Amino acid sequence: MHGVTLAQMLTELVEECGWATLGQEIPIRCFTHEPSLASSLKFLRRTPWAREKVESFYLFIQRQKARDGKRPPCP
Repeated sequence: MHGVTLAQMLTELVEECGWATLGQEIPIRCFTHEPSLASSLKFLRRTPWAREKVESFYLFIQRQKARDGKRPPCP
């Protein structure tokens, strides 16, 4: 994850999976109730446990991409 910002991670996850899937996989309010990139980043930057969940899910998706060779099947 060297060189990948939280904003880049979240943007990529939203583009690949969408807010609905992200909210199902990581059930936190900033993803399930009126989600936006700005409000989610603000929350994640102040909340270490939530940021860890996003980073973990991002790594999971990256491993899926590497294994499948293409776009990951979002859960």
